[in-house]
Amino acid sequence: MALEVLSKEINDVIVVDLKGNLDTNTAPDAETCINDYLESGTKKIIINLGQTQYVSSAGLRVFLATAKKLTASGGALKLCGANEVVQEILDISGFSTILDIKETEEEALSAL
Repeated sequence: MALEVLSKEINDVIVVDLKGNLDTNTAPDAETCINDYLESGTKKIIINLGQTQYVSSAGLRVFLATAKKLTASGGALKLCGANEVVQEILDISGFSTILDIKETEEEALSAL
């Protein structure tokens, strides 16, 4: 399944909606989109996983790389809206202890 990457700006926060599967084939597209924002100086990014069906290790690497780049520049990354499958992947991989994951986009926004 393909991945649709949609983004919007709320105040000074970029919200990236990932629709579909974030896997080896689609992770580079998501990373390119996110890196474009990082290169333009964005400091706050929320990745909304509300419509993400699956995340592979390639997808997890995108989250980790983004978090590292934002932290290095004094910014922050929040994930939100993960379904049970995606949340389990984040839990098993240990990413739920490394990354800040919120239930809703509103919670993620208020945490930034």
